[in-house]
Amino acid sequence: MTSTPDGNGRYPTVMAELLLFHHAQGQTPGFLAFADDLRGAGHTVHTPDLYHGRTFDTLDAGIAHARELGFGALLDAGVRAADDLPEALVYAGFSLGVMPAQQLAQTRPGARGALLLHACVPAAEFGAWPEGVPAQIHAMDGDPFFVEDGDIDAARALVASTPDAELFLYPGTQHLFADRSLPSYDPGAAELLTRRVLGFLQSR
Repeated sequence: MTSTPDGNGRYPTVMAELLLFHHAQGQTPGFLAFADDLRGAGHTVHTPDLYHGRTFDTLDAGIAHARELGFGALLDAGVRAADDLPEALVYAGFSLGVMPAQQLAQTRPGARGALLLHACVPAAEFGAWPEGVPAQIHAMDGDPFFVEDGDIDAARALVASTPDAELFLYPGTQHLFADRSLPSYDPGAAELLTRRVLGFLQSR
């Protein structure tokens, strides 16, 4: 993004605007707190609720609800959430929310970047990765959802083919380790993830 000088000839800091999608347990307090952390750093964060207010105490229950709604329907609803927003967005998602975030980053013109937290879809699912769109992928190196389901392979392939893509692996086995309201929360890893995300957003 570019900025114009104010009346004193100074260039103000230009903050990022994000579209951030929740994970399978819905808009939990920890997910909303993460969004507020980014807002507290000066960024604009949109958090569409694909579950219409419902949250779930366990990941299994959340996944069952997502399956009931239909993953395709959730993906379509997530993509539509960008319709009335500007093009110059960073798209971000926690786990399940990576699907619409990644599709929008790859297919909607003007994307400023992608933050893929706890998941990564093979880029070929949505076509080629667009030139000049940076990405960060964050996950634990022993997370069975990330490792055994093939997300780590998709992430490594994206990093290998995209100069501006980075993969950050954290020691541990937890999935949603950045959600402070869940038992899977890892304070040290979450703090480092947040610091890296904020550094990424500074240049967006």
